[in-house]
Amino acid sequence: MEQIKICVIGLGYVGLPLARLFSTKYKTVGFDMNQVRVDALMGGHDATLEVADKLLQDAIQNNGFICTTKLEDIKDCNFYVVAVPTPVDTNNRPDLKPLWGASETVGKVISKGDIVVYESTVYPGVTEEECLPVVEKVSGLKFNTDFFAGYSPERINPGDKEHTVEKIKKVTSGSTPEIADIVDEVYNSVLVNGTHKAPSIKVAEASKIIENSQRDVNIAFMNELAKIFNAMGIDTNDVIDAAASKWNFIKLKPGLVGGHCISVDPYYLIQKAQVYGVLPRVMSAARRLNDGMGDYVANQVIKLMNKKGVLVKDAKILLLGITFKENCPDIRNTKIVDIYSTLSEYTSNITVYDPWANGVHVKYEYEIELTNKSLEELKGKFDAVILGVAHDAFKQEDIRAFLKCENGVVYDVKGMLNREMIDGRL
Repeated sequence: MEQIKICVIGLGYVGLPLARLFSTKYKTVGFDMNQVRVDALMGGHDATLEVADKLLQDAIQNNGFICTTKLEDIKDCNFYVVAVPTPVDTNNRPDLKPLWGASETVGKVISKGDIVVYESTVYPGVTEEECLPVVEKVSGLKFNTDFFAGYSPERINPGDKEHTVEKIKKVTSGSTPEIADIVDEVYNSVLVNGTHKAPSIKVAEASKIIENSQRDVNIAFMNELAKIFNAMGIDTNDVIDAAASKWNFIKLKPGLVGGHCISVDPYYLIQKAQVYGVLPRVMSAARRLNDGMGDYVANQVIKLMNKKGVLVKDAKILLLGITFKENCPDIRNTKIVDIYSTLSEYTSNITVYDPWANGVHVKYEYEIELTNKSLEELKGKFDAVILGVAHDAFKQEDIRAFLKCENGVVYDVKGMLNREMIDGRL
């Protein structure tokens, strides 16, 4: 293949870090439909905080990295990487519209001999059955004759500053053995810990989706244990610590399963499995259980308030954190919203504080207003406080100081507070 010029389509949590990394070795262009996002990136700032401003600015100034919304800027690329979201609809069915749209974009610019690699998480078969026919139709080129394809599932962990993109071992694959070698070589050239070359695109697709499905099932088991032990009056974290003294016990904790990966991806495999006449009972049950944990937490708080004589109706409640995980601004599919929703049936006096979340985005996505008050201003005002996200900003706080009376309730979703400070936890 001639000198490689890369275009990454989709500059979100996955695409931007990857494009920035590729720019250290190859001429790289980032493409996104959102002009505001592109302008901000070219101004040297990533609002997702996945790429540090210094790294982004260095890529632009010294590596020639550019971000664009214009098709003409990516027509001379020959290695296209698609990194767009793969959400589900309101009925938890796979929504392939972003992938179809990205495939149309590729079809408008791809030339003979070019390669397109998909990174979006999908069920086995989507790349070859759903995406590449769109590229063929728009481009007028024939797959595996005029252009070629690969699949390399994303493994970005939002907010994780240890397992950054260059350190993550990547799975690669290609539509022919020769293309598989080229795709593997391109990724290998920028990764510290190398790659695993899968024997086919479908195997690579399947490997990604079971990574997240496995975690979903394991967390669901811990959440079920939490429900059982809470009913028995036993502290779940104590049980886990005791069990973890055995060398082969896998130590996981109960919690809310949000975000764009673990809480979404299993639905892709569940749906496709049923097409083949297989009903994935364990995965389906895990999804139902994990999706119900926000409501469960809210009802546990209500129960504790009733026990302590705190009137639930019109109570003043503080929710600390709304992002789906700690120390990052990602609010996608956050289950804190489910806690809020259940509690709002009893009171409208719910204050949400999060130093990481963007208030405009939260309002747009969930119709929830974030408070602009400081933590100091919020002290001494609430009947109940729920620590929903383990942001570092909360670790040094005396959480009970936010209560307006001694018999108020503190509930710790994350199990990070001292036991003397709380009234309940998962």
